[in-house]
Amino acid sequence: MSVPDYMQCAEDHQTVLVVVQPVGIVPEDQFFKIYKRIASVSQVSIRDSQRLLYIRYRHHYLPENNEWGDFQTHRKVVGLIAITTCNSAKEWPQTAERFHGQKEVYSSTLYDSRLLVFGLQGEIAEQQRTDVAFYPSFEDCSDVEKRVEDFVESIFIVLESKRLDRATDKSGDKIPLLCVPFEKKDFVGLDTDSRHYKKRCQGRMRKHVGDLCLQAGMLQDALVHYHMAVELLRGVNDFLWLGAALEGLCSASVIFHYPGGTAGKTIGRKPSISQAADAGKRHRPGALTANGISADTSTEIGRAKNCLSPEDIIEKYKEAISYYGKYKNAGVIELEACVKAVRVLAIQKRAREASEFLQNAVYINLGQLSEEEKIQRYSILSELYELIGFHRKSAFFKRVAAMQCVAPTIPEPGWRACYKLLLETLPGYSLSLDPKDFSKGTHRGWAAVQMRLLHELVYASRRMGNPGLSVRHLSFLLQTMLDFLSDQEKKEVTQSLENYTSKCPGGMEVITLPDGLKLPPVPFTKLPIVRSVKLLNLPVSLRPHKVKGLLGQNISTASPFIYSPIIMHNRGDERCKKIDFQWVQGDVCEVQLMVYNPMPYELRVENMGLLTSGVEFESLPAALSLPAESGLYPVTLVGVPRTAGNITVNGYHTSVFGVTSDCLLESLPNVKTSGCLVEVIPSLPRLQLSTSLPRSAHTPQSKEELSSSVSVQLFNGETQQLTITLENIGSEDIESLELTSKIVNTKEKVFGEFLSWDLEDAVSHLPLKPGQAVTLTVCIKVKLDFSGQENLLQDLNDDGISVTGLPISSPLRQVLKPRPETKSVGEAEGNSGKPFHILEAVLNFKYSGGTGKVEGYYRELSLGVHVDVEPSVFFTRVSTLPATSTRQCHLLLDIFNPTEHELTVSAKNNQDLVLHASECQRMAIQVDKFDFESLPQPDQETVRFANPKQLEEERQHAQGCQINSKLGICWREASVEGVLNQLVLEHLQLAPLQWDVLVNGKPCDCDVIAECKVGDAVTLEVKLTNMSKNSVGPLALTVVPYQDFQNGVQNYDLEDAVTFIGSNTFHIDTVQPKESSVCVGALLFLYTGDFYLNIKFQDDSAGRELPLAWFTLPSVHVRALDTLLQAGA
Repeated sequence: MSVPDYMQCAEDHQTVLVVVQPVGIVPEDQFFKIYKRIASVSQVSIRDSQRLLYIRYRHHYLPENNEWGDFQTHRKVVGLIAITTCNSAKEWPQTAERFHGQKEVYSSTLYDSRLLVFGLQGEIAEQQRTDVAFYPSFEDCSDVEKRVEDFVESIFIVLESKRLDRATDKSGDKIPLLCVPFEKKDFVGLDTDSRHYKKRCQGRMRKHVGDLCLQAGMLQDALVHYHMAVELLRGVNDFLWLGAALEGLCSASVIFHYPGGTAGKTIGRKPSISQAADAGKRHRPGALTANGISADTSTEIGRAKNCLSPEDIIEKYKEAISYYGKYKNAGVIELEACVKAVRVLAIQKRAREASEFLQNAVYINLGQLSEEEKIQRYSILSELYELIGFHRKSAFFKRVAAMQCVAPTIPEPGWRACYKLLLETLPGYSLSLDPKDFSKGTHRGWAAVQMRLLHELVYASRRMGNPGLSVRHLSFLLQTMLDFLSDQEKKEVTQSLENYTSKCPGGMEVITLPDGLKLPPVPFTKLPIVRSVKLLNLPVSLRPHKVKGLLGQNISTASPFIYSPIIMHNRGDERCKKIDFQWVQGDVCEVQLMVYNPMPYELRVENMGLLTSGVEFESLPAALSLPAESGLYPVTLVGVPRTAGNITVNGYHTSVFGVTSDCLLESLPNVKTSGCLVEVIPSLPRLQLSTSLPRSAHTPQSKEELSSSVSVQLFNGETQQLTITLENIGSEDIESLELTSKIVNTKEKVFGEFLSWDLEDAVSHLPLKPGQAVTLTVCIKVKLDFSGQENLLQDLNDDGISVTGLPISSPLRQVLKPRPETKSVGEAEGNSGKPFHILEAVLNFKYSGGTGKVEGYYRELSLGVHVDVEPSVFFTRVSTLPATSTRQCHLLLDIFNPTEHELTVSAKNNQDLVLHASECQRMAIQVDKFDFESLPQPDQETVRFANPKQLEEERQHAQGCQINSKLGICWREASVEGVLNQLVLEHLQLAPLQWDVLVNGKPCDCDVIAECKVGDAVTLEVKLTNMSKNSVGPLALTVVPYQDFQNGVQNYDLEDAVTFIGSNTFHIDTVQPKESSVCVGALLFLYTGDFYLNIKFQDDSAGRELPLAWFTLPSVHVRALDTLLQAGA
């Protein structure tokens, strides 16, 4: 016997073997259809007894295996069912002859046979025969199963008669010697009368009767006969049959202990194997579970007196196999016994002992096996190792079987079968076809073996003529085994991959194999490796802002609790977190990836873009080249959202080595991201700004980021025009435009408006269509403090110039000496080349339009203005002198030129003053006193809540502005606002009590000389206007005339020259605020000459309460002329 039945199990010893074969030409599908119906009758309950007969069907059985029927009766073909087609009566004789010839093959062992004829009708078909059944067609054969049951009962009758015949002890008859085929020649010439020979005959017959009893359903009798056979055969050292008796004993015990069987559900048949269709047909109803072992076998052993325990079963199997091993020709028997023992051990969960049996089976030599038999042998070994849980060992033999399919000795290698078997080995080596299984945790399995297997899959798929499969497996190898490949291996694998993809590019589609197995796509998440994904905000000038009044519309409902452990610890997926900025429909958006090239050579990524969902998104792919082992390398991917809504960045796609990959972030747990969900708002216009001034390298240090910045250098007091061109470079109309400014980062006080503009002309051009532009002029005016700082004054004093002691007589020109170079920069900024001050401001353009404006969004464009202010002139000292008029005074300004240029300073109604470089001069300006009370006053609420110091500063600022506008001091536009102290302001202020003196109805002030005639009465009027907030009076004024000789001598003794008409004392009653009072008197000049009138206040209580400056009256100069002289003139 050369061909083992690897599907045999211990319970097969109780079955009778029936061969089902076609006779003549029978369609294969119809044959197997009938065969399945026949095989469904796997056990038959015998009438008039409680016994069951089990049947094992085969559609192919080698006659040489039948010769071992005496050794083990379940190997003997005892029944034959032939299936044939016969269309006419003429064909019947030939068909019958063929059936007869078929019976001859197994004639030595057959108990009974049947012929099933399909298609024949007529007289012949109507004949009643027990051994032939006629059916009109394959469909019309309803009683096939009944016929088979009758056939099985007839077999049982023969079997029972043979059992009874052999079991009866006929001591007078000579017991024949049962032999296996290879023994017959060895027994020629033996002494048949020897005691040893007779015992051998008895032992073998007992074993044979035990087999018949087991087949006939008499388990207890079989056990008894097997035990007797073992004792007899052991005594004569008949080891081959002793092994068979022991195996029979084991089989009977197994049948008793495991009524569910030992074949196992997982055992299947391969269609290519000759017994393919027999798979599973021998299993009885209610069969096989892995839990077939009983919980307590001792009770069962007690019931079955001669039954072996589960442990003894294995020991007896070992003993039997050791006896089989002594015979070279019993290799098949030994192999099948090993397989049976393994199945029993699998039920008993004794995997290690089962592996020892399998290891023994591997080395059993069966002589010359065909390639198909080798493949079958290794496949069954693999399945048995899988059955006992040795997955890697199972995979090993499965792979050996796969390699056997394409052995060099096979004329047509079966690459498809090889590939299919290789796929089945993957689980045993901890491999799968899904790359997601390799992204979690540590690597499982032996990487070197896995790589070898993947390479074999690649080669097998290429030999199958399927380059797409090769690309998929090679991609899987590169993705999952990258960390285990050497630099040289990485190079070789990628070169192979490029060769394959040049013929068949790799993609993300699922590959479905003919047997239904699906190969998932393999994205290259390691080529390159992405460490972080960050969605970038739009540039400052393009970021959308929400109108403040509309903010509440989009605020999501948040928890009212300050701390909620549910929210804190239910982190969820960080990638689903919404980012706190927005993208804009139609504008280019950016996502930054930090990538790393793990390859030892330059990696070229030909097509890299974003994968998004939520809104329509146009991805703009990028091509990049990463240096070898580059380290973290920033890559920016861009795209344009075409609709509004919420967009989610799900991942990125690449094209590397001809393989297109879609890499999803959810399958990349090691990628850091601050969120991938962002809101896309409706489209907004885009504004581009250009200026007439050069761009600045200095950026004003403001809180908000700037779109651009300009720089200019101006002297203090200078004005510069900045022309700004605004162009609509977007696709939406600009419908609204606002401009605001803010001074930043300066501690200096700026006088006047630093930046000023008129926006009306620009707004009149709205809406601004795409491509159109509008210009806007901004006036930059720098007016800082013109007062000399302490360090400057100290510097001037160090140079020997007394700033406070300059004589009033002008012009006096003093030229400064050169300063030592060792002085610090801050001491003399005028000559150091450094700016006196830096002024920085931000112009903020707010604009909107399109659908974004409807939703309440706008954009801001910020222009930084950086001005370096150079010093122009300094007012180092300011003082006042009284003028001849009570309503005027002289303002004295010491002006210093710190520049390297000559300057001309002018003032209203005053001579120009020329200042050379580093020169200081004094300018005297006669000014009218100011009525500060007429300035607008802050309201009561402002006064109540404001800081008193701040109110005082604002009051002084307003007074300074009024003075500055009257003075009109010009070098460019200088200002005295910052240099006026409180004392000077008081001197410049018009007194609240305004006095007017009129002589003969003409006012006397500012050196006006009133002329009169000697002897004529001169009218003198004194008018008081009360501009203060309180009433004034009553007051008394005394008029005292005198003469001034211009030499320091004044003559008050003028009783003979001047006489008063009435009293020389004027009385003024109480004057209410904003009211006036006039008192009138008269004088008479008796002589010609120049007379002066000194009007004095009498010392009373009312006068003492008010400041003396309030009672300053203008001096009166009267010239008395002779009447004749005047007439002559």
